[in-house]
Amino acid sequence: MTAALIYLAILVVAFFFLIVLPQRRRMSAHRVLVDAMDVGDEIVTTSGIHGVVREIGEATLELEIAPGVVVTLARGAVAQRRPADPGPDVDLVDEDAPTLDAPALDAPAVEPRPAD
Repeated sequence: MTAALIYLAILVVAFFFLIVLPQRRRMSAHRVLVDAMDVGDEIVTTSGIHGVVREIGEATLELEIAPGVVVTLARGAVAQRRPADPGPDVDLVDEDAPTLDAPALDAPAVEPRPAD
């Protein structure tokens, strides 16, 4: 009987550490994200819609998903904040980086077989 209680206690503790604590951490991180949102932030919703926050209310927010197209969402529907674009003045190509010699695009990838 005591062995069964020990197994049950181990199962409850394992459930708490493997399920409950990670879920609490995720909920806390999401709450911080939603509270830190500001007008002009680029976000992604839980349904995958990308847009810019135009107005924030108590329980909702207005998200511009295209020029002139604004939708109202629940604040809890925000999944993540998108990082700002680097902008056009940032050079993403390193001129000093070694390049790979690739075959010409007009050359066949495989030599044709000689006719028999």
